[in-house]
Amino acid sequence: MKVNRNYIVRGGMSTAILAIMSLMAYPAMGEATLDDIWEATEVLNEDARQAHTKVEDLVDQTQSLFADYKQKLKEIEGLQVYNRQLERQIEKQEEVIAQIKQSIDEVTGLQTKVVPLMLRMIEGLDQFVSQDKPFLIDERIDRIASLRTMMDLPNVTVSEKFSQVMRAYQIENEYGRTMDAYTQEIDINNQTRTVDVLRVGRIALVYQTSDGSSTGWWNPSSGNWEELPAQYETPIRNGLKMARKQLTTGLFKVPVVAPQG
Repeated sequence: MKVNRNYIVRGGMSTAILAIMSLMAYPAMGEATLDDIWEATEVLNEDARQAHTKVEDLVDQTQSLFADYKQKLKEIEGLQVYNRQLERQIEKQEEVIAQIKQSIDEVTGLQTKVVPLMLRMIEGLDQFVSQDKPFLIDERIDRIASLRTMMDLPNVTVSEKFSQVMRAYQIENEYGRTMDAYTQEIDINNQTRTVDVLRVGRIALVYQTSDGSSTGWWNPSSGNWEELPAQYETPIRNGLKMARKQLTTGLFKVPVVAPQG
């Protein structure tokens, strides 16, 4: 802002004239010179300039404060929009929480039915294995023992427990559709011998010693390992090779128990 010096000078001169009139009114205080008048005028002009500078500073401060005020209004408006958005999100989250709580209540009610069912399934699996042909018996018994241990673990979810129980049933089901060969110690005529065991699904469970001197089967009727005639020696040897991928898959003869009518 540009200062009007003429205004200040005129104002100063008016003040100086008042000062001269005062001196004329009181001659006893001495006579005023022109220099005194100009000196008084400069003092007044300097005071006016300082006052104007303060006014300009106040105007600048006022404008700055007003700009800050408008900026704060914009920020407040933005925060209000953001808060409204958060409120809508919170409402949605509260709806989801309510749904989850309802689902938890439903799952809790379901668990009271599923857990007893799983325990019965494990017991049923145990009975089935004990009455089935004795193949991979240690592995299968250990699997059932692991299921019982898992059921007592609080850090395993019910869904995971159910998944493991169903997996055990699937493994047992697979045994009926696959062929497998492994080494095992068995009792033959009250003598423990290490033999190669061939499992053909659940149709037959046969064995043969490594030197081929003894070939036999698990007789489900007697519940014992029994020797077979020599005619089974070659077919069972070939079956063992097929199970171990040492021979092309084909047909071979195994003893079976005729179904009871």
